[in-house]
Order: sequence, then structure tokens, then C-alpha cells
Amino acid sequence: MYRDRSGVSRRTVLWAAAGVGVGLAVSPGLASAAPTTAAECAQRAGLAEQAIQARHLRPLWGLPGTLLGVTAWPPSPQEEVFEEWNYWFQAHLLDCATDAAIRAPAAERNDRVAAIARGIRARNLTGWTNQYYDDMAWLLLALERADRLLGVGFPDGINDLRTAIVDSWNPEVGAVPWRVDSDYYNAAANGPTGIALARLGDLTHATQIADFLATRLRSNDSGLIIDGVHEPGARFEPAVYTYNQGTTIGLETELATRTGAPEHRDRATALIAATSRGLTKNGVIVGAGGGDGGLFMGILARYLALTAITLRDTTAAHLIHTSANAAWTHRADVSGLPLFGTDWSTQAPIPTQPETPPHLSNGRTAASTTPNRDLSVQLSAWMLLEADYQVTAAGL
Repeated sequence: MYRDRSGVSRRTVLWAAAGVGVGLAVSPGLASAAPTTAAECAQRAGLAEQAIQARHLRPLWGLPGTLLGVTAWPPSPQEEVFEEWNYWFQAHLLDCATDAAIRAPAAERNDRVAAIARGIRARNLTGWTNQYYDDMAWLLLALERADRLLGVGFPDGINDLRTAIVDSWNPEVGAVPWRVDSDYYNAAANGPTGIALARLGDLTHATQIADFLATRLRSNDSGLIIDGVHEPGARFEPAVYTYNQGTTIGLETELATRTGAPEHRDRATALIAATSRGLTKNGVIVGAGGGDGGLFMGILARYLALTAITLRDTTAAHLIHTSANAAWTHRADVSGLPLFGTDWSTQAPIPTQPETPPHLSNGRTAASTTPNRDLSVQLSAWMLLEADYQVTAAGL
């Protein structure tokens, strides 16, 4: 153990960003009161959904029946045509679209889920898989949920991704590597892999991953999950990220419900407490900037909600409600739709023009100069508000 289906044109969106001919406003304090009903939470989540639909969703290269999310808003010309794209951002877009279809069932929402999945497959060019097992695990999770909960099925994608991930298994470590031909075994790849395998019925591998995370990557000092370890050699990377806590909590929750073994509930509860102590401020999940980091908060929120509902964990529910209220209070308003910041405790700025696209290097996406341009940041807030609705609807 380590010590544009929204009817809003691209031009309209770009002018809105520049403040030309539209109203730009900071959300007033009177609108920030905590919601008391699931209906009010659903309204907030619906507005976050509409904002991403209007600003980010585009058909891929004009192909019918496809959608993807542009990486940033306002988009640069390169971003508009998906010259570069980010596989794992799109996987979370798919997951959020599934959340919306569960909250407010409609054929149009199911169609949108299917179009995003088709867009991912088409833009990836060579198939469903890539070189990064964390990316593939995120997409496997999203496709499995869409299939199981909505009946929107892409069985070839599920099968190809599952096979690629399981084939990477290192039995000596009891985990999967971060990417192809890597000696790095990290929480970012193993947390979502464990959840996906548990949901697909592979409790043997899922349990081994949970044990790897608990015995190799949990810090004795903080109780939090560190980033990963290089093997052979046991060289640890001690950085701590919010999303790694979320996926570990989610995996332990899945195993608690599927196996009944008490250690999984105990581990989930202990990690929620450690996360509350070390990665929140006044009960609000701390931010991690834009780019890849923009997704970290929302991923934690997603799996806190799962544990709150499944295990009736009131600490997890409290963190969701407090974070959602802070994000909503500090949103900006652009043409009647919310725009969220990288730090849910401070006022969100409004980006005013396109920028040089964020740099993608070695599997990592850097933040925009104005980080809340990034799709990742807005997806995090959407995830959070869907989570807040789910927890409130569950009576927590």
C-alpha cells in the first residue's frame, strides 16, 4: 500500500459568445436558491443539456445520423470540422445524453444517443478501439448503459471494447495498463474498467481490480487513491485526482451490491469520507481546470450519486447537493442558457472568441486559455446536475 439539433445556428452561437445582438448576464443571486423538488432539479439538468446541445453538438462531416461534440465553444474553424477530437470527451457526452434520456424519456433523446455513438465510431475511423485503455473503458461504460437502460444497442462496440480491455490484463499486477505497451497501471484505466466488467458480469476481474486499487494505490496518509504505479519496479505516481476517487467508489458500490461482501461497502464509505475531507471545500467538489481536468469533477459526482442511491450514503448525497447548488449559483447566463466554470465555487467567466485549439499530446488534452470554453468543463456540470436530480428523485 502506498503511504445541432437544437435549431440554433453556428453563427448565432458564435455571435452569442461575442455578445453581439444577444443578452449576456451573470446569473442573479435570487435564482440560486437550492431546489427542493426533483422537478426543479430536472429543470436545471435540462438547461445544461440544452446548452451543450446548442453550443457543441454537430453532425460529423455532414454525415446523416451522426453527432459529436466540438471540443470547445466558441469553436475555432479546426474544432468545427473535428480536425482534432477527443475520444473520451465524446464517451462522456454519450453517457450524459443517456442520463437525459432516462430523466425525460423521448424518442428524440434516444435518437441523439444513437447518433453520438455512430459519430464516435465514424470519427475513430479504424473501429471502436484506440491505444488507451482508460478511453476504451469510458466508452464501454457509456455503450453498456445506453444498451441496458435505453435499448440503444451497439453490441459490436461493447464486444470489441471488452475484448481489447480483457486481453490487456496483467495477472501479476491484477490490473490493466493505461495504454498499449505501457508499464503504467493507473486508477484512470482500472476504475472504469472495473465498473464496466462488474456490470457485464465479470466479477472475478472486477474484484481483483478493486483489490489492486485498495491495496496498491490507496494512500495510508490521506485515505485517497493515488494515480498509479509502474510495474515492474513499484514506482508510484502520487498525484491525487477527484475522478479516480469517483470510479473507485463506483466500483466498490457495484461489488457491494453484486457480491454482498461487506468490505466493498466499507471501502466505499471510507473513500467518500476521505474525499469529503481532502477534495472538497465547504462541501463543494474542488475544480481541476479545463482540458482533461474539466471532466474530473463530474465523474466524481456521477459515482457519488450512484453510491448515495444504492447504499443510501448521506455524505455522498450532501456533496452532490452542495456542489450542484454552488455550480448553479455561480453559472453565467448566455442567451438564457447556463455556462459553467471550472471551479463551481466561483463565478464562471464568459469566453468571448475562439482560441487556438487545445493541444493534444501523449493522450492528454490541455486546457483552453479560457478553460470553461472546453466541452469537458460543461459536461462535468451537466453530469453533476443530472446526478443532483437522480439523488433528489431518490428521496435523499
